[in-house]
Amino acid sequence: MPFPIKLGLSIVIGLVAVAGWFFMGHLDQIGPQRAVAFLGPFMIFSLWLFPEVMRKPSDGRLSRRKL
Repeated sequence: MPFPIKLGLSIVIGLVAVAGWFFMGHLDQIGPQRAVAFLGPFMIFSLWLFPEVMRKPSDGRLSRRKL
């Protein structure tokens, strides 16, 4: 995935996680608030850690168009 897309996705995920954290705090939901506080940074970390799967056309698999 190109760098600008990863960066934009990271910013969007961070903003949504912060908004979810404040919203759960407003509703006095402590458990879901902690889950959002963990999952937001975890998603950003995993986005940057794990590479995108690249398949070569000669890996022996049939594409869906040929079926």
